[in-house]
Amino acid sequence: MQDGTRIGLRCAPLSEQDVQKVHRAALDLLQDVGLANPTPRVRELCIEHGCTLVEDGRLAFPRSLIEDVISNASKSFPVHGRDDRFSFEAKSGSVRFCTGGAAVQMLDMDTGRYRPSTLRDIYDLSRLCDTLESIHWFTRPVVATDIQDIFELDVNTVLACAMGTRKHIATSFCNGEHVYRIAPMLDMIAGGSGRFRKKPFCTVHATTVVSPMTFARDGLDAACAAVDIGMPVHCLTGPQAGATAPAALAGTLAQGCAESLATLAVVNLLKPGHPTILGNWTFVCDLRTGAFCGGGAEQALLGAASGQMSAFYGVPGGMGASMTDSKLPDYQAGFEKAFTLIMAALSGGGLVYESAGMLASLIGCSLEAMVMDNEILSILSRLARGIEVTDETLSVSVVRDCARQAGHFLGHSQTISLMESEYVYPKLADRSPPAAWYEAGAVGMREKAAAVVRQTLDTHQPRYISGKAERLIREHYPVRF
Repeated sequence: MQDGTRIGLRCAPLSEQDVQKVHRAALDLLQDVGLANPTPRVRELCIEHGCTLVEDGRLAFPRSLIEDVISNASKSFPVHGRDDRFSFEAKSGSVRFCTGGAAVQMLDMDTGRYRPSTLRDIYDLSRLCDTLESIHWFTRPVVATDIQDIFELDVNTVLACAMGTRKHIATSFCNGEHVYRIAPMLDMIAGGSGRFRKKPFCTVHATTVVSPMTFARDGLDAACAAVDIGMPVHCLTGPQAGATAPAALAGTLAQGCAESLATLAVVNLLKPGHPTILGNWTFVCDLRTGAFCGGGAEQALLGAASGQMSAFYGVPGGMGASMTDSKLPDYQAGFEKAFTLIMAALSGGGLVYESAGMLASLIGCSLEAMVMDNEILSILSRLARGIEVTDETLSVSVVRDCARQAGHFLGHSQTISLMESEYVYPKLADRSPPAAWYEAGAVGMREKAAAVVRQTLDTHQPRYISGKAERLIREHYPVRF
């Protein structure tokens, strides 16, 4: 199982006192306001454990219950790839990068225009991700708009993801019934009855709350069904500052924590310690237009603050970053992705989603952007490690030797031994002088990324589902892939 990048460098927009204040405000919201629209199963379960119904049938969570849930929730758990080389431990204090999103358009590499996203795009993105070492988990970034039936959509999305990569996969399900109906297919992919529960390679991304403070019944049912079949849960909420949450960033953060803690409570009341990612995602809108804004300074602050809160709770957290508003993988995309990713990754929350490929405020996705973002993530992983200071790395004896003898450090044994561990070398970014760059063809980063995409899609065409399993699946499910 892979070790995560342990964070040596931290980004903390909140002081320790601020964190405590946000937490107390979240508890106040859960106890005094509560969440509307619980499903009958959730309402009965929560009342049985001390929750109450307040005005308009809202479900109120006592402070003591939430504190107990946080104390007993799983603080780490294995995230399984179908190949063990891609498995890792989810926990706060380290960082992993995941794709994600529900874009409905692709930036076509051949035409340079946006078009509706398809099932084939999910497979192409999956197999591209399979080759990109700094992306650790594949969550479907686009929606297959060419499939109208919602059950067929869920079936084929899982298949396209699993066919293209051996890494852990994740997707949303339209409702809980689909989770139960697809569970046998997950066993088929895993190699037999009961195999998925033993080594769950797929997580449900369940939008369990519609802000402000209202349960989303289909998403909540999907989360509960996932617990029943042994599937990890990423419980998502997405309060948007100024639209579905207060314009004050602290208020949005408190509301987001309240909403995600409510779902954490539901999951842990169903099954204590069930593997759960605290998806206290908090978003921003441009107050001039009301439109979602993924690339601003406010989004970077909220992403990092959300990660801080997850680290405070000790539960693996999911944060959104790299959600540029640019329509192209250009200079705007680069700087918006870089600073939102840096802030989120260094917060200590654990998992950074939307981290590769997303454009146009999550409306669009791009294959070449995914390759370029992978390079950002490789550099960011190095940044997160910080600088290791030990007697050995302080290098007093090395300076003494080189200063008295060669006068440089290029050939020293320490330099050679640290070349691959202390330093990261870009594959796409160019460090050559202008003359050498022109001589090599004056190729830009986006052109290089496009070449990588074309070569990968031409040569890497996996079908990571056995022929026997695929035949069984086709016999029992409406396969369009």
